[in-house]
Amino acid sequence: MSELIKKQLSDAKALMDKAIDHADNELAKIRAGKASPSMLDGIVVDYYGTPTPLSMVGNVNTPDARTIVIQPWEKSLLVPIEKAIQEANLGMNPQNDGIIIRINVPPLTEERRRDLVKRVKGEVEVGKVAIRNIRKEANEKIRKLKSEGVSEDEMKTGEGEVQKLTDAYIIKVDQLSDAKEKDIMTV
Repeated sequence: MSELIKKQLSDAKALMDKAIDHADNELAKIRAGKASPSMLDGIVVDYYGTPTPLSMVGNVNTPDARTIVIQPWEKSLLVPIEKAIQEANLGMNPQNDGIIIRINVPPLTEERRRDLVKRVKGEVEVGKVAIRNIRKEANEKIRKLKSEGVSEDEMKTGEGEVQKLTDAYIIKVDQLSDAKEKDIMTV
């Protein structure tokens, strides 16, 4: 196999790794009934007029399986943090006691679990589409290598390798999905 095709395979693999990481991060944001600091990833607080990630303005901890505690580095941030959490519409109510913000994570109902599984399936499908798009782009780049002297057989071999890579990464996304679904449906 030519070096040009090997490079395309390497690039496709790196992009697919990123797609898997992204899907994993998105799945981590979907709560499974247990409190986790990652549930608050993506929440942005107005820090003196600058949108700042929550993790940059205070400590986020989970003292137990049902509670998230946010301790801001400045007391003046308690209200903006509380407001940002409410606006994020996570289905949780922050409680401000003047020192910290406490969030009690309610146990999941069966209906809510099913909704979360649907969300997981949606995120997984986004990951699969990203992987398939990477496959399509890699195959197009391999076909363009014909002008650089790559033979028809090498192109077919390259496309076959891209397909093997795609299949392996689709399986990885499915494994992430299965693990998250199991986590959500476990009472």
